[in-house]
Formats: sequence, C-alpha cells, structure tokens
Amino acid sequence: MKHQAFYALAVAVLFPFAALADGGPVFTDASAFPVFGKCIEETSARYERLPSSLKGVTRDPVWDLGRNSSGLYIRFRTNSTAIHVRWKSTDPLHHMPHMTDAGDNGLDLYLLTGEGWRFAGSAFQWARPGEDGVREKRLIANMEPEMRECMLYLSLYDGIDRLEIGVDEGAVLEGPAVDSPRAGRPVVMYGSSIMQGCSASRPGMAFTAIIGRRLDCEVVNLGFSGNGQLDLEIARYMASVKDPAVFVLDHVPNSTPAQIEERGEKFFNILREAHPGVPVIFVEDPTFPHTRWDLKVRSEVEGKNAAQRALFEKLKKAGVKDIYYVPTDRLIGTDGEATVDGTHFTDIGMIRYSDVLTPVIKKAVRKSR
Repeated sequence: MKHQAFYALAVAVLFPFAALADGGPVFTDASAFPVFGKCIEETSARYERLPSSLKGVTRDPVWDLGRNSSGLYIRFRTNSTAIHVRWKSTDPLHHMPHMTDAGDNGLDLYLLTGEGWRFAGSAFQWARPGEDGVREKRLIANMEPEMRECMLYLSLYDGIDRLEIGVDEGAVLEGPAVDSPRAGRPVVMYGSSIMQGCSASRPGMAFTAIIGRRLDCEVVNLGFSGNGQLDLEIARYMASVKDPAVFVLDHVPNSTPAQIEERGEKFFNILREAHPGVPVIFVEDPTFPHTRWDLKVRSEVEGKNAAQRALFEKLKKAGVKDIYYVPTDRLIGTDGEATVDGTHFTDIGMIRYSDVLTPVIKKAVRKSR
C-alpha cells in the first residue's frame, strides 16, 4: 500500500540522465514516482514485497519469493510521444518454461483512457542485457504529444534492482495527477503461485492486476509460489496494513488439510483482531482440468476444499460476521482450457478467475465502507 500523498509536482528535472548521443530518450530514475501494491512502504528494497524484519523469521522460500516484484506498479504521467524503460533484474537469466519472459521478468505499460486502463506495450527478456546487466526497451512510440496517465506493472517472478523511465527530450515527466487505481484501503490478497501470476503472459494479466483495474483500487499481491502455507508471520504482516478494505485468503492450492486445520483459524484471528470490521474472503482450490482423470489429484483437491469449507462453517457457527466464501464451482470454467500445464492459469484462466472473484470482492468492499 502507498502511504504518501499523491504526486502532482513535476519531477522531470529530478535524477536526470543524459540523453543518448543520437537524440534518444532522456531517462529518469523511477524512484521519483510512487510505487503501489505493498502492505507497507518500508520493504527490504523499493521493488520488493516484504520488510527486512521478516528475513530469518519467515521461511527462506517465502523470503526469496517476497523479493519478487509481483503486483507492484509505478504511476506517472507524461506528454512524451514515446515511452522507454531501462532496468536491471536481480536475476537477469531467470526463466520459467511455462511462462513467457514478458510475464516472468518483463514490464507492462498501461495508459489511462476514457474507457479505463488499456495495455500499451511490454518489455521482456529478448531485450538482452548489456555487460552491466541493464536492459533497455521502447514500450510505445509515435503518440500524440499530449499528457497521459501511465501505469507500469513490474515483473511477476523476477526482482528489480534498478528502474528508469525514458521520454522524449524536453517532454514533461511527472507524478500522477489522477488517483487511479485509487490509493488507500487496498484489497490485500494472500495465496499461491497462481496469485503471484503464474502463468500470465505479462504482468498486467495476473488476476490481481485485472481485479485492481476493474475495481479501480489498489491490490496487494502476497502470492508466494508453492509457499502459500498459512505462515502466521505473513498474517501478522498483512495485519500491519493501516486501512485495508478486505482480505482475500486464496492459499488452498498450497496448503494441506492438516495445515488448514492447524493454522487456518489462527491466521484468520490475527487479521480479525487487528481489523475487526474488515471482511475476509475464503477461496477454494480450483477444480483443475486433469482432476477429471487423475483420481489422486482430485482427492487432494477435494480434501483441501473440505478443510477450507469446514473452517469457514466453524467461524460462521461461532457467529463471526463479514466473512465470505468462494467455492470451486466455475472458478476457471469447465472446458479445460484455462491452464498452461493443468494447474497454472493462462490469460483465459486469469480472466475467468477474475470474473468470479470481482463481484464478491466488490460486495465485500462496499460492506466495509
């Protein structure tokens, strides 16, 4: 979550980099612009998701994944006819075979229009790094020289050490003037690799990003690939958000029934005690396509979902208010076309998942106001 006032002050003269000799773009360090999608501003590094205080406290895989920039985005505005990026990844050679490089370690530009945010261009791995590991890519060109609000989504599975925005020499480059997606009162989501963004084609197609654009609100992505296992220190970190609108618990793909039974209520209570009036949404495991034939996986999914349902029913029976439940039905459709490998979502899966979750989140957010 962003804890600073919205920028209206021009920063084109801050952190200037020399224009390229051929009259190319002038680059500005992206630290001049606000970054969104965090629980708190003071994370271990600017483009990371967890604070230094969790290093050595949370499990090593969770810490390492927390260094990925999934769900984070930069906001700025410019009247440049072209927009470039220059960036250095924490792992320039990172590659996952079931994801595009654009989604894994790329960047994704959206521009605000009268119809909402629209995709404009992406930067990805084939923009080979130089000797210092820095990549440079033009995202969009040949535009009219008029002021536009811009949103740059960061990589889903890589981290970013350095990021710069490039515009035409003489163009205005400044902080955003429009509060969109609306900052403050974020939707805080906790989950697995699917939430982290596997296997969206690019960062803007992760379902957390889609929901943020649809609801015009900040979304915090705390998806930890293979490691959404109800670690209680992550619940305490989520509880540190100053003014959340809703919590979404989508950890079932990574959690065993035993973990849900042992930690689920404790995890929930940490959130509820810190934020008594904030709704909490429980989500079941999707019914993956291969469960139609793989009886072992089907049994595992059914067992996890039964444990999640039992936790929810226990809370309801105890009189707990403002909790919602999203069953597996219709989460990714029934035609088997929503995943890349039987588990991780294609863009179709991300859209279908968003179609189901968005109205539930919208209802919960409305209730929490």
